[in-house]
Amino acid sequence: MAKIFVITYSTYGHINKLAESVVKGLENNGVEVGRYQIAETLSAEILEKMHAPAKADIPIITVDQLPEADGYLFGFPTRYGSAPAQVKAFFDATGGLWAKQALVGKPVGFFYSTASQHGGQEATVFSTMPFVAHHGLIYVPLGYTNSHLFDNSEVVGGSAWGAGTV
Repeated sequence: MAKIFVITYSTYGHINKLAESVVKGLENNGVEVGRYQIAETLSAEILEKMHAPAKADIPIITVDQLPEADGYLFGFPTRYGSAPAQVKAFFDATGGLWAKQALVGKPVGFFYSTASQHGGQEATVFSTMPFVAHHGLIYVPLGYTNSHLFDNSEVVGGSAWGAGTV
């Protein structure tokens, strides 16, 4: 049985809500799921000023755990068309795994949230490609497999690059 880690960073809970559907879909298809979140780097004082809710009760992942999985689905919000600093810091900490080529050949995908329909969903995924390429991960996009991506009558999230929410 394949083991996929669903790893999120969520400030306001939107990504964790989307992750629930991701996990359900994986489990319904016989996949063993490890559910983790990336550590927060903002202080409690800053989070309070941002009106951010308490963090979900999800285990914090360390980079040393990554080789245990057969693949990964990362979910995080967009920050100015890029991955948030917390995700970048996590990716930056994987240098030892890169040196050992510990993640080579494993599949990876992304899901994301933005504050608006044109808030940088695709650019956010683009910002992760150096991490993917350097580790030799195999990026698995969704393509235009969801009919909502063709619907211009309402605001919807997502793209060919991954699942998303607005």
